[in-house]
Amino acid sequence: MSNMIFILQGDDSKRWIEALIPAMPEVDFNADCYIWPDVPDDPDSVDVAVVWRPNPGALKTFPNLKAVINLGAGVDSILADDTYPQGVPLARMIDPAMTRHMTEFVIYKVLHFHRKFHIYEEMQRHHVWKELSQLDTLTRTVGILGLGALGSDAASHLTALEFKVAGWSRTEKNLDGVESFFGADGLTPFLAQTDILVCLLPLTQETRGILNADLFSKLPQGAFVINAARGGHMIEADMLAALDSGHIEAAALDVFPEEPLPDASPFWDHPKVWLTPHIASLSVPSSAAAEIADNIRRVRAGKPPKDRVNMDSGY
Repeated sequence: MSNMIFILQGDDSKRWIEALIPAMPEVDFNADCYIWPDVPDDPDSVDVAVVWRPNPGALKTFPNLKAVINLGAGVDSILADDTYPQGVPLARMIDPAMTRHMTEFVIYKVLHFHRKFHIYEEMQRHHVWKELSQLDTLTRTVGILGLGALGSDAASHLTALEFKVAGWSRTEKNLDGVESFFGADGLTPFLAQTDILVCLLPLTQETRGILNADLFSKLPQGAFVINAARGGHMIEADMLAALDSGHIEAAALDVFPEEPLPDASPFWDHPKVWLTPHIASLSVPSSAAAEIADNIRRVRAGKPPKDRVNMDSGY
């Protein structure tokens, strides 16, 4: 007998199960599916764990896991669990709807700053009717930190809007219309030409805290920052200092080191910050169900899951 376990923090397991039922008619979800902390009498029978920010130590409960399937692209919370069962493949979710949502968010925020809507909103509050000068997209460079599935899709849509687009990644990427920078030597020249910086990096030991004072200082005066990746990328004090000095004109922040954002955080009322509650890219069960079902079938057939995480690189 093969059972699956759902271990989801901050999400409703039942909505995912409901989406999977028509995608996996061969599975009896009433008998062969469990929602943590309920577990089968025989933990050895669990071969697949479907998770989102699983409780630390929970996965070691099941000694015969064939795969862990994460309901999102970010796996940093799982990799931070030093009890994660060695040798068990971890798959992250690359879902078309999630990718679309992230690209929508990035385009919206880029256009918000590019078209000076952050200034027009303030003008409205003060009853100011005035036309501001406007740069053309052909003269504005959007720099994307991270050219994985999400970053690459956002980059391609921004080039379609005729922005100048550059990307920085750990290794060299080749995308039509995107100037590629990579490695430690490529970061400084990438930043030097970036007017609007978008962070879509995975959170790893190498990228934690990358949005810091040193990085901000290498951006042009008056640059904008959009972070839709992970809160752990940002050093909060450095971001606030860069905003208060005017070196960074404004920031759109969807993620924070501590979530929910504490009531006392200065980001709530900062006049140069547009924040959202970690909603840049949301998982959609109806869209993702087919991909999850395919991966479960693959691992139960003895094949490796698609979109497997490299446990050394962290993505």
